Amino acid sequence: MRTTQIFVRSGLTIAAAAALPLALTTPSAFAAAGITVTATGSTVTVTTAACPNGGDASLMSNGQASFAQGRQVSLTGGSASWRNVSTGTHTVAVVCEDGSAAGSQTVTVGATPTASSTTAPARGVRGGLGGASEDWGTLTLAAGGVLVALAAAGGGVWYLRRRGAQYRL
Repeated sequence: MRTTQIFVRSGLTIAAAAALPLALTTPSAFAAAGITVTATGSTVTVTTAACPNGGDASLMSNGQASFAQGRQVSLTGGSASWRNVSTGTHTVAVVCEDGSAAGSQTVTVGATPTASSTTAPARGVRGGLGGASEDWGTLTLAAGGVLVALAAAGGGVWYLRRRGAQYRL
């Protein structure tokens, strides 16, 4: 009876370990909204899913402190872009049609464009995405699942051997 319980528990553990890579590949429905800013050459693009009814985006250069002072563009399909942006550091801010702020980011336009966040996302931190946000191939996921299954099997064998050692003389 006791051996049967161990095998059942080991089987459930292995089944859960096999399902883990599949759970990590499915996109999360609760991903936090925010903005993504990219700079390619002298073109700056912002995309967001936080404004389903549209909104406005503003590109502010150094010395411009408010949304109204920047180069404003309406969001089209959740994105907006500015061409012929001068070299330097700029701030991109997005305000939805309902008046809520989707977020803002600083972007550097130049030889090597970089982006860094200046404010927290409006709906919380994107905690928990970690490596699950990257698109892993089937081979990588299968290899990870095999390693987890081997670890679970090794743990089960160790447990059975350890449990049986107390009855030996």
